[in-house]
Amino acid sequence: MSEPRRENAKAWRKQRQAAQRALRASQRAAGLGPRSHTTRPNRTSEYETVEQEKQARTDATIEHARIIRAKLPILLRRLSTIPDPRNPLWTTHKLISLMIYGILMFVLQTGSRRKTNEKLTAAAMKQHLLELFPDLETIPHHDTLCRLLARIDVDQIEAAQVEPARSLIRDKKFGDYLVEGCYLIAIDGTQKLVRAELPAGQWLEREVGSGEHKRTQYFVYVLEANIVLSNGMTIPLMSEFLDYTKGDTEREKQDCEQKAFHRLAERLKTAFPRLPIMLLLDGMFPVGPVIIAVPEVQLALHDRAEGW
Repeated sequence: MSEPRRENAKAWRKQRQAAQRALRASQRAAGLGPRSHTTRPNRTSEYETVEQEKQARTDATIEHARIIRAKLPILLRRLSTIPDPRNPLWTTHKLISLMIYGILMFVLQTGSRRKTNEKLTAAAMKQHLLELFPDLETIPHHDTLCRLLARIDVDQIEAAQVEPARSLIRDKKFGDYLVEGCYLIAIDGTQKLVRAELPAGQWLEREVGSGEHKRTQYFVYVLEANIVLSNGMTIPLMSEFLDYTKGDTEREKQDCEQKAFHRLAERLKTAFPRLPIMLLLDGMFPVGPVIIAVPEVQLALHDRAEGW
């Protein structure tokens, strides 16, 4: 880097730092707290000794166990009320045991069902799981869970997932992480699966490639609503799958995020009718008919969301 460019870069950095200091000073004068940082700090470990690190990990484990012990029974009780579609004469594992198995699959981030089956049936892991979850009794096979999920009412599982979030909100556990008194709920879409053949009529389709390589591709797309805390933590809340059959089939228009948003927004309002909510949406949503004033859903277009 030449000397003039180096000096220009230094001058620009000084100007930016001065502007940042002025901004922080004005925020403090207005009574605003420091902005939360969701990225990890660029520094070395805060633990100076092995004993400090062991103690910190032990405290974190105890805190996690305390939260699980307090909130997991709420989820398990709700899951146990879901009607079991299996034949009771051929049932070996309880419904709640299979639900616990499915939860552990995602908590442990095993990557696949086969890997989950291998990891959870290990002798030491099995012993710890049976001590932590007395209802588990025995470790089921992943194929058993797959057959259950193919027949069970999945909407009931999502309703059970909302219960712990509602309990935490009712207990004001998120009070320190609100923004202007509102709960932040981020709504965004994500693709889950892609196939070359059509597995079911609900899958969306699109054309990929060009010329002689152009082909039809089928995929699953879901619109997700997550509670976002000011410290960067997210809590899954609800999901709305895009369905080809819910589009305008006469005009050959598929289901889209804007249409799914209305269905998801109505479900959110039904589940949390009085909760002050501030929506976090990307650039796809500030268009009609999403940004409209309707009696059922009021979207605030001001600096401060008014809530539902």
